[in-house]
Amino acid sequence: MGVTRHGRTDRLDLLDPTLREWECTVVAADPETGIVLDRSAFYPGGGGQPPDHGVLLWQGVQTRIAGTRKGDDLYLIPVEGDPVPPVGTQVVGAVEDERRSLLMRTHSGLHILCGVVFRDFGALVTGGNMEPGEARMDFNLPEVPGEFKARLEELVNAEIMADRKVVTKVLARDEALALPDIIRTQSNLIPADEAEIRIVDIVGLDVQADGGTHVASTAAVGKVQVVKVESKGKANRRVRVRLV
Repeated sequence: MGVTRHGRTDRLDLLDPTLREWECTVVAADPETGIVLDRSAFYPGGGGQPPDHGVLLWQGVQTRIAGTRKGDDLYLIPVEGDPVPPVGTQVVGAVEDERRSLLMRTHSGLHILCGVVFRDFGALVTGGNMEPGEARMDFNLPEVPGEFKARLEELVNAEIMADRKVVTKVLARDEALALPDIIRTQSNLIPADEAEIRIVDIVGLDVQADGGTHVASTAAVGKVQVVKVESKGKANRRVRVRLV
């Protein structure tokens, strides 16, 4: 598939995560299976980041997009009852900006959290999930230091204020896996047949394999509040955060 192409679709969302509107052509369309575009900036979901919402505009008609489905192609799922553009139609795609932007801030905030916990507490990620503006991340952390919640929030926000650059790049598999500690999950989730690996580098803090969309610098995340730290087993700790 490649990192910036899936089936018949060029992944504009990964080439330019700031893109919100673009022209494209419908290459497959069905109310049940979904709509396939030749170029799409809709993030299809994955790595804990939910899919984008938005619209397709064509010939004075609007088709609302409620989600995506990954298969041999990237299928955009229209809202039930909305018209579906025929194959060959030139359309304008538009991603819902508020949702995407908040998800980008949230995702980058989780990478900052992950980098701080790995650097300062030596813990790997065991799971995670996010919604716009709030998220959870689980860590293999048998011992929780005193004042962990308050200290973690302080450390994360210090890295946000440091305004570190967030850089993405695509490397050949062998080159990427030669980088130290790019797998921050307890289990390696990179498919064995993936020839290229996308790397997200929060310069000076965190480098890891990741396929999501991110802001350009840590300052764009805003402020993170550590809402709760929970025990989820003998060695597993769940950290809940939100943007404030």
